[in-house]
Amino acid sequence: MDSDKSHPGWRRGFWSLMATQFQTAFSDNALKNLIILLVLGSSLPVEERDTRVALAGALFAAPFILFSMLGGWLADRFSKPLIIGYVKLAEIGIMLFAALALAGGWASLELAAIFLMGCHSALFAPSKYGVLPELLPHDRLSWGNGILELLTFLGIIFGIAAAGLLAETFAGQQGWSGLLLAALAVCGWACSRGICRLPAANPACAPRINPVTDLWARLRLMRLDRDLWRACWGNTGFFFVAALVQMNLMIYGQDVLRLSQAQNAYLTLALALGIGVGSVAAGYASRGKIEYRLVPIGAAGLALCSLPMGLPGVSLPVFVACLAGLGFSAGLFIVPIAAVLQHRPAPADKGAVQGAANVLSFLGILAASGVQWVAGQAWHLGPGQIFWLCGACALLTGAYSAISRGRFIVAE
Repeated sequence: MDSDKSHPGWRRGFWSLMATQFQTAFSDNALKNLIILLVLGSSLPVEERDTRVALAGALFAAPFILFSMLGGWLADRFSKPLIIGYVKLAEIGIMLFAALALAGGWASLELAAIFLMGCHSALFAPSKYGVLPELLPHDRLSWGNGILELLTFLGIIFGIAAAGLLAETFAGQQGWSGLLLAALAVCGWACSRGICRLPAANPACAPRINPVTDLWARLRLMRLDRDLWRACWGNTGFFFVAALVQMNLMIYGQDVLRLSQAQNAYLTLALALGIGVGSVAAGYASRGKIEYRLVPIGAAGLALCSLPMGLPGVSLPVFVACLAGLGFSAGLFIVPIAAVLQHRPAPADKGAVQGAANVLSFLGILAASGVQWVAGQAWHLGPGQIFWLCGACALLTGAYSAISRGRFIVAE
């Protein structure tokens, strides 16, 4: 386990990492949603249009399943700040490629750019999360995770908003959108240069090529640590519930509340802001510890807030308030779980554990797509009832993650 050590220049390194992460979350969502908006605004037949939209989401998610374990190995084998710098450097090339695809209006190359950005983010994530416990004092780890989650969701919000702005501003000249994103990638790379130089955690780590066998081996080792094992599946359950809520929210806004696309975006804004504020609150409430009592509190909040959302005739203000409460509870839930995933592994294995957790989280997201379809088509549940299903799943996930765990986890 980690000792209570931190890099002497952790403040500068931490905020450099936060700036890098904000830019990454912003650019990921700006590019992906810009391309989706261009598809939606095209004259394609409805079936082909919907297929391309679904394909865009799948192409972004697939690299997280395929390459997260590779990202974990890189994070263990080499210096994490070094990997972050190289990955951000690669983003500049990816965004220039995207600019070319957008300028030419070549749909296949635009989808390829989404896939490449997914690869970039899959390799970035293990180093991003794994470097936090190397930078921060232990009593700042939960606080650091709260700030990270806040800036991540703010980046997502602003990225989604920027996609719409870029689509309108550069209509017919989308190459400029790609060049702006390439310029932001340069800024992200410059920010990454401020992260403290750190040695490799496990320079003798053997190459790990096969994502399936490596994931299986990592899960077998993680199972030996009860806290780590439960946190891993709690993290997977969180992303399953989060994806199910997000997909169902768009359907609910359109079919039940009869909102426009712009108004529907405000619902996502309420959810994301709630998660960000809840994450920061969880970081401060931890008071220098990994406060595991927040997990069942967050799970109970998710279940309670979902109840009014499924009632027929719920008013828009009540729905938005419950949605913000849902996000706040989610922030309370995920921060201590993320801190456990960072703290419990041995220093030489942090990248591998983050890679495994990343793979499972995206498998959870894919499972949510299947459940959304089954709940609506096979079980004939309405969007409101699916929110109840989300609350029940959150309650079960929280109970599993926190069972037999005391008040908090301390550094060993």
